[in-house]
Order: sequence, then structure tokens, then C-alpha cells
Amino acid sequence: MPSNSAFREYLDFAVETAHQAGRLTLGYFRAGVQPDFKADDTPVTVADRKAEEVIRARIEARYPRHAIVGEEFGVKDDDGSGHRWFIDPIDGTKSFIRGVPLYGLLMGLEIDGRVEVGVAYFPALDEMVYAATGEGCFWNGRRAQVAETASLSRSFVSCTDTAIFEQYGKDEAWQRIQKATYYRVGWPDAYGHALVATGRLELMLDPIMNAWDCGPFPVILREAGGFFGDWSGNETIYAPEALSTSRTLLPEVLRLIDGRV
Repeated sequence: MPSNSAFREYLDFAVETAHQAGRLTLGYFRAGVQPDFKADDTPVTVADRKAEEVIRARIEARYPRHAIVGEEFGVKDDDGSGHRWFIDPIDGTKSFIRGVPLYGLLMGLEIDGRVEVGVAYFPALDEMVYAATGEGCFWNGRRAQVAETASLSRSFVSCTDTAIFEQYGKDEAWQRIQKATYYRVGWPDAYGHALVATGRLELMLDPIMNAWDCGPFPVILREAGGFFGDWSGNETIYAPEALSTSRTLLPEVLRLIDGRV
């Protein structure tokens, strides 16, 4: 496994790359860009594609042996290095096309099966949340950590789209979570998970996810003192769903999801 100095190098590279690609997206934001719609009915714009091109080009120039998994341009296999970058050039394209500034750019580096470096950049807000194993989690240069809230009864919970819970057979779990929490609010997509890592939200739930949606968050939440993973309590980016919360609240959240109340 690489040393912490190697993690810092990768993190510095990811922060610089995310910032560069994120600033590019601002040239298209609120500029009348029209989306195309993919086979799964999700939107994609020229900004998504251009930003991913920038990120991939920088990775390929700096780390040519590393694998890349990107939402828009698919998979580039590695040559045995054990390093794999996950890219979502615009997480929250629906927000982007409506001029809502909560969209984010995500980069995560998995090394030998574990995410060790992660960056979530929100260009329209100029917020950067980033972490590497053993280095801590930071929010615009300041140390970040999850909230110390002791119970869900005083917790803020968020999701992206309430209708999705029913669509994927998870509406009962969502209803139990709503009843147990203090405030329910829609701060969507990657921004919700970043809010948990920075102590502004206690719980973010997504009933449907892809690996590139999750890329940076295991290490970001881990280094912030929290948890990111599936609804069974496993840290992973490969499950069909995801949640972010504190280690304190995780057992209570999992009991509610399972109906063990």
C-alpha cells in the first residue's frame, strides 16, 4: 500500500484537477445549455463531457498506468497497478440544467479495492470537500467532521428525490426514517453527502446509486469521523444504494432501515 506521502500526492493532484474541470463547467452554467437524454432518461450536457475529458486527460498524462471509470466515457483498464479513479464530472446534472448551484464534480481513487483519496467540488458554490487516508477531511482548507448529534430525533435528514424510494421498493424504510428525524429537507445528490461530512446534516439517503456517484465519499466520511456505504452498514461504492451518517447514529439508522424499531 502506498505511504501517506503518496496519498497526499494523489490528493493534491485530485484537488487541482477537480478545481480546473469544475471551473470549466461554470462557463456552461446558466448559459442556456440544452441537455441530451441517455437511455436511462438521465440528462447529460456538453459540460459533463468536457469536464470528464479534462479529468481523464490529466490522469492519463500523470498516471498512465491507472484505471479510470467515468460516467460519460466508460472504463479504461489499468495494467496491474491496482489504482482506479472514479469520475463523475457533474453529479446533479438536473440541478445544473436548471441553474441550481448544488451540482458537484466527484473524483475518488481506489487502491487495491479501497477508496483512499476523494474530492467533491461544488463549482457554483466554490466549496471543496476532500480527504485522504490518514490525512483528515477538509472543507475549503479547514478540518471537517460529522455532527456530534446523539439521536435521530434531533437530526436533519436529506434525500434527492422522494419518489425514488417507492420506485426501488424502499419507501417503508424512508417512512420510518422520516418519522424518527427532526427535519426532512431536499439537499440533493453529492451535496447531501458533503453536508454530512461537514456537520451540516446528520443523514443522507440514496436508494439508487452508481459507483461514480459514490467515488470520493468512503474516505471523505471515514476521515470526517462518519460512515459512507450501503444500507447494511458495509463501506462500499458498489452497492445499489448508499447512505452517509455519523458512527454514532449508524446503528439507529440501520435498525430503522431494517424495520427493527
